[in-house]
Amino acid sequence: MHSISGSRDALQNWEGVAGVDEVGRGALFGPVVAAAVILSPEVAAELSAAGVTDSKQLSPQQRQQFAMTIQERAVDCKIGMASAREIDRLNILQASLLAMQRAIARLSPQPKLCLIDGNQPVPHLRIPQQTIVQGDQHCVVIAAASIVAKVWRDRLLVRLSMKYPGYDLATNKGYGTPKHRQAIRQLGVCRQHRLSFSPCRLPSIHECS
Repeated sequence: MHSISGSRDALQNWEGVAGVDEVGRGALFGPVVAAAVILSPEVAAELSAAGVTDSKQLSPQQRQQFAMTIQERAVDCKIGMASAREIDRLNILQASLLAMQRAIARLSPQPKLCLIDGNQPVPHLRIPQQTIVQGDQHCVVIAAASIVAKVWRDRLLVRLSMKYPGYDLATNKGYGTPKHRQAIRQLGVCRQHRLSFSPCRLPSIHECS
């Protein structure tokens, strides 16, 4: 396994390495989304120098610009999802790992090593993998995956906000803000709500279309 300490100095060893991260674990609405990204060492170095880091530490404008650059210049970049119903059936951890597995499976070429954000390995993965706690803060290929996943999911939630009005989804991106929770109490849940999450399990609630 490659050492991740001093990752900027280890970029020359990253040929064929995929960074994998997910977004949306804490949301009440919509899928959990993962991205898997393979970067050339040269592009990884450029992105690191440009300030690519954990998507949560970047402004929306920075994320969008970086996501465009990553998708244009990556060796490959793929998205995987697990639906709200899969989250309810499997639990959010297993659904997140399933989304990661789906993203990795779509990569071409397949990576030689996957660097997984967090402390949970992806089940049934036949490719060598290494988990990295807070990897999106310390490893540029994982940070790149976090940015792509975040931008992709945010855009999806903006589209879904037009189909499911009233929940302020374009602003909250499916997370449990006070306005979103109040809308659930007033309007009920929709097909994309995660019914296994306690704010969506209100008694006598009806499911809207």
